[in-house]
Amino acid sequence: MQVTVVLPTYNEAENIGPMIDALLGLGFPNLSVLVVDDASPDGSGEIADRIAAEHPGRVAVLHRTGPRGLGWAYLEGFCRAMAQGADVLIQMDCDFSHNPADVSRLLAHIPDYDLVIGSRYVPGGSTAEDWGVERKLLSAWANFYARTILGLRIRDVTGGFRAWRRETLEGIGLDRIRSQGYIFQVETAYLCERMGYRILEIPIHFAERQRGKSKMSLKVQIEAALRVWQVRWRYGK
Repeated sequence: MQVTVVLPTYNEAENIGPMIDALLGLGFPNLSVLVVDDASPDGSGEIADRIAAEHPGRVAVLHRTGPRGLGWAYLEGFCRAMAQGADVLIQMDCDFSHNPADVSRLLAHIPDYDLVIGSRYVPGGSTAEDWGVERKLLSAWANFYARTILGLRIRDVTGGFRAWRRETLEGIGLDRIRSQGYIFQVETAYLCERMGYRILEIPIHFAERQRGKSKMSLKVQIEAALRVWQVRWRYGK
């Protein structure tokens, strides 16, 4: 089973090296890392290139030159990883909000499920202790809002820590995905559930990044909330 971690980066120069080291140190000889860099001005892509040169066959870098965006990065990364033979694809953040050690837990369930989600909102899941009440409420509300509008059973529909079977991504059809930004997570989860794939959520702790600057803002969150309706209208739900 060939596993590829698709790791989008934009200004993650402080995190990219430690994250790749942590992933390669998990002990899975068939695990590789594909860094998808959105022309980071802080040199993240160049750092990734140097690391890739040190780990041929296990680390690769895709330099994107088109429109920036998390959704575009994942779509191109998924397509590249599958073209190179990936059987399982992991998506996660590069800033250590997602614990790389939890990759092992996601992979443990992938033989029996089509999509495994690292969830903040199932029993045992949690978010950073140093988040203020306002931020916790906003995050929970955004997730509840998307689930309610789309009628989803998935508890963490906005979460971005997932293990996909190759066949699942092929089945939902990456060429039909239109969402960019963080709503990409919602659209792919929606399609997976609507098409009847087997989905499991396992609890994770979502930590606060220790290095670098978050890309999440109120503007991004408002835009994502509005685009939930686009997903609903597009698929007739």
